[in-house]
Amino acid sequence: MAKAGTKGVARAQRERQILDIAGRTFAEHGYAGTSLTTIATDAGISKPLIYNYFGSKQGLFSACLTRAGETIAGVIEHTADLGHVGPEQAILSLDRIFTALHGQTWMWRILRDPTMPTELTGQRTHYEHRMHTVGAQGVADMLRKADNHDPLDASALTAAWINVFDALVTWWTDHPTQTPTAMTHRAARLFTTVFGPLDLDELPLNNR
Repeated sequence: MAKAGTKGVARAQRERQILDIAGRTFAEHGYAGTSLTTIATDAGISKPLIYNYFGSKQGLFSACLTRAGETIAGVIEHTADLGHVGPEQAILSLDRIFTALHGQTWMWRILRDPTMPTELTGQRTHYEHRMHTVGAQGVADMLRKADNHDPLDASALTAAWINVFDALVTWWTDHPTQTPTAMTHRAARLFTTVFGPLDLDELPLNNR
């Protein structure tokens, strides 16, 4: 990755480079274990420049969190708009997440950083709510299609689906040699084992 301190780099591009470098460092060491000195050195910039752009270490983490949350929640919301239901929507959502996070899995990891300041947990909750809302709607659509209108069934299945989705993406971030294509196929195999055959040819997958 190019150093963010390269002369002549536009501010927007430089900020993006800083966020890429900072996000990776935060994801690897956690908020508590990361220093601005390390980030500045890795980015090839001065600490005062980070303060100028982001105000503080917390401000920098917040900017990373925003970029990660908007990316991930946006992908999930857009996928839901494609109109698929049940396991097909689940596979599509995972497929799109694997594509979006390829080379930048730090986005997923910092959303789950247990050392982030308590002042930022509300920001994380906002993005989790957006993602969980899509999951809950997908479950409701699937149950309605099966003529199941029990709200407790919907609540239980939503909780199960959210945990399965989170676990699969987290597993992927812990196995960096696995490509997005390999993960889409793995998810499809696992879902086929549980739900029966899926017609993947009918899905607009990124990773075939």
